Amino acid sequence: MTAPTYDVVAIGNAIVDVIARADDAFIAANNLRKGSMQLLFSTDEAEALYERMGPGIETSGGSAANTLAGLAALGLNCGFIGQVADDMLGKVFSHDMRAQGVRFDTPAREGEPPTARCLIVVTPDGQRTMNTFLGASQFLPASALSLDLIADAGILYLEGYLWDPEEPRAAMRRAIEAAKQAGRRVAFTLSDVFCIERHRADFLKLIADGSIDILFANENELLSLEQGEEFEAAVASLSARVPLLVVTRGEHGAIAIKDGERAEVSAEPIDHVVDTTGAGDLFAAGFLAGQARGRSLKDSLTAGAVCAAEVISHVGPRPQADVKALVEARLRG
Repeated sequence: MTAPTYDVVAIGNAIVDVIARADDAFIAANNLRKGSMQLLFSTDEAEALYERMGPGIETSGGSAANTLAGLAALGLNCGFIGQVADDMLGKVFSHDMRAQGVRFDTPAREGEPPTARCLIVVTPDGQRTMNTFLGASQFLPASALSLDLIADAGILYLEGYLWDPEEPRAAMRRAIEAAKQAGRRVAFTLSDVFCIERHRADFLKLIADGSIDILFANENELLSLEQGEEFEAAVASLSARVPLLVVTRGEHGAIAIKDGERAEVSAEPIDHVVDTTGAGDLFAAGFLAGQARGRSLKDSLTAGAVCAAEVISHVGPRPQADVKALVEARLRG
């Protein structure tokens, strides 16, 4: 097996985020689920919510794309596969990814629907409530995959959010086959409880088939997948079936279990939580960077915690400080 050219290649939703502040009354008035993600199913629905939101910040986002932005900032060589439309937001997204040094050459899609956008409402407690119109991103065909790129990456990273639409789900299955045939590792993030509720059987089958080498979940997602109420019991059950399980627990830190070895870290201290958008994505970036470089579970978790702490200290889902320097300083002790 030849050494990979790319550290991580990810497949995910190509989304432009619109982030605005609001109070809990706005959440209630618009029937939003605070702290979670829900789908908007039409352009009209997305535009109506956008009109009701206050002034916002627009930035390229999407779960896997945010993780790659973090990985690139950490100095890793990355590629992204995702579908945009041939419109202004599609051009913005493409430029942002390439400007960060991430390879992105999936052809833009002609016509409707437009490029995906996520309308994010941030409440005073720092919680983000995401309302996503998937737009063009849900029409990523298997024919758009660069199988050579996938085979040339040490880790293929997939986001659960994109499992919902049928076309990209088929594309991701094909990508898993290509990565496995090339002897590469596959990482998968469960993304949200609603994804699990809709696709639990699929996710469990991927695990049972040995398709997933690294599984990311937060505590709620873990309990939902295992349909249990006791954290340690769910960890014991799932870690026995996944080569490497990583579970984040918010302010309580994170754990990783590989071949019976367990490592834990506390959350990194931070003066004030500004916006939790991208926390899990950047945690995954730090952890995957550590694994790609052969670091221990503990050091990989620490890198993830440092990256997550940085991104929740400001508005927006991508790092603004030098996370590479922050991680290196933290690991030096």
